[in-house]
Amino acid sequence: MKSRIAAVAGALTLATVGATAAGAAAPEQRPPTRSLYAPSALVLTLNDGATALSSAPQRAVTLTCAYAPAGTHPRPAGACDALQQADGRLSGLQDTGTSCTLDLRPVTVTLQGVWQGRRVDEARSFSNDCVRGAYGPLTSF
Repeated sequence: MKSRIAAVAGALTLATVGATAAGAAAPEQRPPTRSLYAPSALVLTLNDGATALSSAPQRAVTLTCAYAPAGTHPRPAGACDALQQADGRLSGLQDTGTSCTLDLRPVTVTLQGVWQGRRVDEARSFSNDCVRGAYGPLTSF
């Protein structure tokens, strides 16, 4: 009789421990969240010189324009807005009309990464830092 009670108690213990372990080991699995928008993740670099190949990058920032602007760019919201208006291209940026001196100290900005699912790799040269800044928040970093 004692062995029968011990066997039933052991079986109940194993069943309880097994059910508890199974419940604890299987956390709720959520499907991965999918975005309605294509990814937009970019790296912008600033080079001293008329081309990106003429010198090493002096500065680089990241920019993500997915749900909320983010990255190391100092003005991500303005930069994403400017990029949206320029269709994701440096060549589409418009001069804001800022007055600059005519000194020649060329700088080049490169834009590389993905803009709304499209691969971008572009460079644009400016005659000096003031002119670079005149093209808005995207190039002002």
